[in-house]
Amino acid sequence: MTSPRNLYSQLPATDRLLRDASFSALLNEFGHTRVVNTLRDMLDGAREHIRTQETLPPWNDDWARQAKQILDAEKRSALLPVYNLTGTVLHTNLGRALQAEVAIEAVSQVMRSPVTLEYDLDGAARGHRDRALADLLCELTGAEDACIVNNNAAAVLLMLAACAYGGEVVVSRGELVEIGGAFRIPDVMRQAGCTLVEVGTTNRTHLKDYRQAAGENTALLMKVHTSNYQIAGFTKAVSESELAGLGQELAIPVVSDLGSGSLVDLSQWGLPPEPMPRQLIDAGVSLVSFSGDKLLGGPQAGIIVGKKELIARLQSHPLKRALRADKMTLAALEATLRLYQHPETLVERLPTLRLLTRKTAEIDQLAQRLLPAMQRRFGERFEVRVQACLSQIGSGSLPVDRLPSAALTFTPKDGRGATLASLTEDLRRLPKPVVGRISEGRLWLDLRCLEEETGFMEMFTP
Repeated sequence: MTSPRNLYSQLPATDRLLRDASFSALLNEFGHTRVVNTLRDMLDGAREHIRTQETLPPWNDDWARQAKQILDAEKRSALLPVYNLTGTVLHTNLGRALQAEVAIEAVSQVMRSPVTLEYDLDGAARGHRDRALADLLCELTGAEDACIVNNNAAAVLLMLAACAYGGEVVVSRGELVEIGGAFRIPDVMRQAGCTLVEVGTTNRTHLKDYRQAAGENTALLMKVHTSNYQIAGFTKAVSESELAGLGQELAIPVVSDLGSGSLVDLSQWGLPPEPMPRQLIDAGVSLVSFSGDKLLGGPQAGIIVGKKELIARLQSHPLKRALRADKMTLAALEATLRLYQHPETLVERLPTLRLLTRKTAEIDQLAQRLLPAMQRRFGERFEVRVQACLSQIGSGSLPVDRLPSAALTFTPKDGRGATLASLTEDLRRLPKPVVGRISEGRLWLDLRCLEEETGFMEMFTP
């Protein structure tokens, strides 16, 4: 039996490994420092293996191969492309809206060159980074001015901090929502230095409730669009136009957190209607906030449109600098907004709208084309079928509405959940991971968001 001391002596020295020809390619690709640090970690692991197992480590015969595996794994990006076959189009965990090609090109351009982010070419002086987009947003929404921050949560925080610090904000009890990540409207109000005044009940709020709650300390009347849930039955809510009328009467600004706000009427494509910023601006709402990466189909951003005087207050608030968007976000958002100036081609050029309006027959035909290859690959262990299913929009948008779709389903022939779990793990380990959902004892791969058919098929065919 070989003693541990003799085993330690069989471990190679770092210098000798670095001189070995098998390490030349690694040194060229990853550099001397990273390779040396990796070898030192491997040697530490080898000594621990000898101490606990009293044998040489499995990689002792090929240190270069083991080092390459480690270095390759470290090189993989934390943000890996995946196939989103969950059935949720705007999937928060998978990055929400896919960007239009023009937005991708715009971001690439501003990353490669200095740009007029805060520079006015006409006056050769400092400009404002929101200005160009503000003019575009005013055109699309009918607002007097606009402000852009890094997400809609930031937009709500900025509106409250700039317009209601130290004052009261009146909100219907049925609109005190919580969205993903435990983001709650009451918590945001506290952070913004406001006092929440709840009115009405969970299911019914009347205009008189706002009127009775308004007083000398009231800074804002607020509406929050309940985009991620719905109350049905015996309900009553005050419309934005009604509340705006009361706000004008009492000289109190009215703000609305629209959340996933769409810039176009979705019903023209057979989708459920969603309130639009223009409608609220026309109704007299002072400030409207919404997201850039939900139904709008652009990058993550928080957009605020409304009265010029209030927007100026937001722009001058100290929080604006902390919450402002960078040049890549602004470039992608501008390119996306310009697509809305050409509504005739919007469906084809904006991925979010293209996926939401995809015809069920087209998705089913795709499923039928993929089915034979899937049955050949997985048919021994699973019953693979094409089944009708319902997609959802996602990211809190129209939560109760569903879109007819088609899916490939995988039901384990042995009926075991472990077999199903093993399949999902295998799919996540593919060169481009496949993410589906498990329901009713089977895996569902909803094909609504699969546009890269050839690349997908290549992973499953010899």
